[in-house]
Amino acid sequence: MQEILLIGFYQPDEPLTRFLEAAQQDFHLPIRYLQEFAPLGTGGGLYHFRDQILAGGPEAFFVLNADVCSNFPLSAMLDAHRHQPHPFLLLGTTANRTQSLNYGCIVENPQTHEVLHYVEKPSTFVSDIINCGIYLFSPEALKPLGDVFQRNQQDGQLEDCSGLWPGAGTIRLEQDVFSALAGQGQIYVHLTDGIWSQIKSAGSALYASRLYLSQYQITHPERLAKHTPGGPRIRGNVYIHPTAKVAPSAVLGPNVSIGEGVTVGEGVRLRESIVLHGATLQEHTCVLHSIVGWGSTVGRWARVEGTPNDPNPNDPRAHMDSESLFKDGKLLPAITILGCRVRIPAEVLILNSIVLPHKELSRSFTNQIIL
Repeated sequence: MQEILLIGFYQPDEPLTRFLEAAQQDFHLPIRYLQEFAPLGTGGGLYHFRDQILAGGPEAFFVLNADVCSNFPLSAMLDAHRHQPHPFLLLGTTANRTQSLNYGCIVENPQTHEVLHYVEKPSTFVSDIINCGIYLFSPEALKPLGDVFQRNQQDGQLEDCSGLWPGAGTIRLEQDVFSALAGQGQIYVHLTDGIWSQIKSAGSALYASRLYLSQYQITHPERLAKHTPGGPRIRGNVYIHPTAKVAPSAVLGPNVSIGEGVTVGEGVRLRESIVLHGATLQEHTCVLHSIVGWGSTVGRWARVEGTPNDPNPNDPRAHMDSESLFKDGKLLPAITILGCRVRIPAEVLILNSIVLPHKELSRSFTNQIIL
């Protein structure tokens, strides 16, 4: 790996800059953020910044959607590419028939793994193989993106001034490239049975955290907390940042991640939750199925609880459903989210609620968005 490029439309800010600087030190690689002049779709940024992507003459380059959790089998994908080079290699996994309609569906040749047909979020069942949003492209893969750009330019010149034309630079990889080139010997799929999930909501972030903690059992067992004499009671997979302070009478797990500088008081119970850096959980608080934001404080004997929305445990091909937060004007039960620097007083119950940043609550809430 020579370089990492982040492509997006959002204005870079101080937290992003700090993140990039820290990541460069951790991974000893140049990491840059390239800002699009307008939202260019899933492929427009690749074509717009093609000269920077191809600088240095890479053999190939990975393209990863930012909203997926995976064990990222990049080495296996690279081996497959070198064994049988083609412009496009897609990572695929399986889903059940119902959930496959929510993803890009791939029909492959089972002998050669060529993609014969590709449909993005079909209305009827097409295939149980879905697109993971993780790709390996050869440099020549940028030529079809250029063809789409030229076609968009020509179409734009024929448009009237109604303002409906999205612009020549907007390229949708899935519809404009994969669907168009399927069956032409240019796109292949590499199937994985490893962990994979989309991260479209806070609930799916908790599920992704669980998957990564379970992966640590295999790849980085030293990162997981162990039950030691005089330390907190650990149940299942738990990560505790080295700078966090956890009282010995606390009970943590399963599936808990505690960030930098967090303070966990005596008698605290934490399960299926993420506590972000600088947060404080005072004595005897209970936090279940929740995300506690940066610098937040949860008072003594308070209870913060959400409702899990996990995939069907009896279906090995089930994935997280990206459901709406609302139905019929009401907030659906979901995990509880505390924004940054939220203060929860003692003996308060927060259930299935979203609390926006910098709020100081004075009473209990259930199924509320607290502005």
